[in-house]
Amino acid sequence: MKITAAVVRERGGAFGIEQLDLCDPRADELLVEVHASGMCATDLHGRDAYYTAQFPKVFGHEGAGIVRAVGSGVTKFKPGDHVVMAYPWCGECPNCKTQRQTYCLHANDLKHGGTRADGSTLHSKDGQPIYGAFFQQSSFGTFTVANERFAVKVRDDVPLTSVSALACGGQTGAGAVLNVMKPKPGDSFVVFGVGAVGLSGMMSAKIAGCDPIIAVDVHEHRLKLARDLGATHTINHNDRTDVVAEIKKITGLGARYTLETSAIASVFREAIEALMPAGTCVLLGSARKGTEVSFETPFLQNGRTVRGVIQGDSVPQEFIPKLVDHIAAGRFPVERMITFYDLADINRAAAESASGKTIKPVLRMPH
Repeated sequence: MKITAAVVRERGGAFGIEQLDLCDPRADELLVEVHASGMCATDLHGRDAYYTAQFPKVFGHEGAGIVRAVGSGVTKFKPGDHVVMAYPWCGECPNCKTQRQTYCLHANDLKHGGTRADGSTLHSKDGQPIYGAFFQQSSFGTFTVANERFAVKVRDDVPLTSVSALACGGQTGAGAVLNVMKPKPGDSFVVFGVGAVGLSGMMSAKIAGCDPIIAVDVHEHRLKLARDLGATHTINHNDRTDVVAEIKKITGLGARYTLETSAIASVFREAIEALMPAGTCVLLGSARKGTEVSFETPFLQNGRTVRGVIQGDSVPQEFIPKLVDHIAAGRFPVERMITFYDLADINRAAAESASGKTIKPVLRMPH
């Protein structure tokens, strides 16, 4: 079928709106009419060839829409269902078999390889293949094909424009808190970087009853929103020469939990050094290969935990519907951090996201 999609034709190039051919869904696949797709740094890293240099390519990995057709073997979905398309995993590696699918050993190929697992492409133009299958969805288009295993059915009384922010960034930040940290009421919490991922983690800390909740950033408009969404204290990193000392002043002993989203080595070290004994720091920021951080070994020996987390350690079919319920109940007001853009304005969305002006861009498809 003919669709409209955003295509990048060269490394670092602009997104161009083009008419493409989309393949029919196979037996285990869904045809999804995409209504909205979040954009995050991972899409821009793909555009800039951090992962592979295959072009032309369609990106997008936070798609939400309505199922319009299903393959002959699909049993969990039907036309009309509202769905979020989440991250892919192989289902066969040791991590997948032990329910650690966020750490699938073949995830990189499935997310960034440009094709289905068997090497086939979803898109073409004038008979020539267009790479895509980004996170096995490529949601920067009016329709896409998604595998049944990676789709999540969600309630239909919450706008798809809001739930699209959950597929990657939302469940990454929220899952790091609710699935990994599992804080108790009254536990102190600090988030370094209050973009979409950091705010999702911070709102989840509020749901868990953390106190105090401290937000650290360099953008004052983001810190203001953090205060509106539940931060009890905010720290502008540009105004403080010793952020760790300020955190210890607020918390007394240091923080029970810190969440680091920037992947800046010096900030990551601050997130570690701000911990109280037996505290936990979770790294979510995505750093380039070769980035290193050092800290004193005795500091870590005092019961502190430092670990990385991918996709919030989430099982999407279980966790995303819970987040949608939180949205419906007003506990997770993700819409407060969203700026909407038409698909035709995708390059402006990318630029304003990269500059920090926009916290969470969401593209609305032309239907």
